[in-house]
Amino acid sequence: MSLKLSDVTLIPPGAEAAMFARLSLTVAPGETVCIMGPSGVGKSSLIAHIGGHLGRGFRSVGSVTLNGVDLLALPAEKRGVGVLFQDAQLFAHLSVGDNLAFGLRAGLRGRVPRQRAVAQALEQAGLAGFEARDPATLSGGQRMRVALMRALLAEPRAMLIDEAFARLDSGLRAEIRGFVLEHIAARKIPALMVSHDDQDALAADRVLQLRP
Repeated sequence: MSLKLSDVTLIPPGAEAAMFARLSLTVAPGETVCIMGPSGVGKSSLIAHIGGHLGRGFRSVGSVTLNGVDLLALPAEKRGVGVLFQDAQLFAHLSVGDNLAFGLRAGLRGRVPRQRAVAQALEQAGLAGFEARDPATLSGGQRMRVALMRALLAEPRAMLIDEAFARLDSGLRAEIRGFVLEHIAARKIPALMVSHDDQDALAADRVLQLRP
């Protein structure tokens, strides 16, 4: 299951010039590629484009495929792409367990199997017994682990990581980054990560520069 970008670039609303030089790469199963570049060059916009969340008015060039399927022809919910953001984006009105249950694939039916899947995910995240916890009571690292497990429970075919570790303190950042990348590699999911952090780049399998 490879993620392939061919001659991709974006043109912002009202502009004529592209945000960055055309980008071509293939991300292999289990590989994490880190995209770096100056602020404003379009790293987060690239992630939004692949995930199907790019703002209106942008124009795109090139193609994005996942295992040969044209992602750009599909709505976001049909792309099978998980995304991790800086703030974890947990639902404040749901418990930790219900946040995870929200990510479960539709084909997993029955209360007991769904509860078992949530419990297993929490155990893998080192958060066993946290089902009833309010997300507001979690630390930043705990929130990111829950966000990752929620994304993985949806069985994504690719993962996008948008500066997900930037708000964590330096000591915790390395631990959570390792946790995330190890789970992605173990599941053979191609991952594209954008970052300003040299340590993120060192942890990735490959690094590319996004250039104006």
